[in-house]
Amino acid sequence: MAMRADDIRDLLAKTFPQAQIEILDLAGDGNHYKAIITSAQFTGLSRVAQHQLVYAALKGAMDGTNDAQLHALALETKPPS
Repeated sequence: MAMRADDIRDLLAKTFPQAQIEILDLAGDGNHYKAIITSAQFTGLSRVAQHQLVYAALKGAMDGTNDAQLHALALETKPPS
């Protein structure tokens, strides 16, 4: 079962409560998303470290260990400007 955009946003909002989070369905199929996240928690972190925080927030949704699967997620992360 694929994840819905709202499910992705909810998972991310738990870890990044003050962030601006936008989830785009890239293919219209509910399987290919882009997350745009602006969070002060990213300040001073490399892009790799930012993405690692996002993957940790998704709690295994991309690793095949739960029923609601996220198949493809493009990330755009940044601290506030």
